[in-house]
Amino acid sequence: MGIVPLERALQLAADVDLDLVEVAPMARPPVCKLMDFGKFKYESALKAREARRNQQQTVIKEMKLRPKIDPHDYETKKGHVVRFLKAGDKVKVTIMFRGREQSRPELGYRLLRRLESEITELGYVEAAPKQDGRNMIMVLAPHRAVKASAVAATASRGAPRDRVADESAAPAAGETAAAGETAAAGETGAVADNTGE
Repeated sequence: MGIVPLERALQLAADVDLDLVEVAPMARPPVCKLMDFGKFKYESALKAREARRNQQQTVIKEMKLRPKIDPHDYETKKGHVVRFLKAGDKVKVTIMFRGREQSRPELGYRLLRRLESEITELGYVEAAPKQDGRNMIMVLAPHRAVKASAVAATASRGAPRDRVADESAAPAAGETAAAGETAAAGETGAVADNTGE
């Protein structure tokens, strides 16, 4: 439209039954657009909702260990860490020190380094081990490829479940119809008993 006075712009908007919306107020002169503002707000809300739905939530799982952990317990906890990383979640590993253990932080550091070396193919250390009061904390994050495969697996898992539910519902309906036919054809005595005749 070019540069027009405000009254003319308002008149143009009223003629075509649209709203005059200021899109660049800081420009000289300010830039306005003729649009249906209600429809614009609705579409932008839909886009924002869709973006939130597709947004990947970052979940931080926590695993607590002790410096003098039993080898079997360590393997169990490591299995949980591996499962969390495969699912695409971050893991906060906490070593809890008690009593005299606090004077030997190298035990916890050694344990965290051992865990780090055993999960290198699944994740990496996002936050290096650091002492935090009575605890030593390290954060592990999955590699991009592992996270992408976890997201793909979650998405593919959702579709087959729906399909399986639909397939399981279809035979049930067919079986009901077949049972109804059998009752109608051959078991008229049972129907007579139910009616009280």
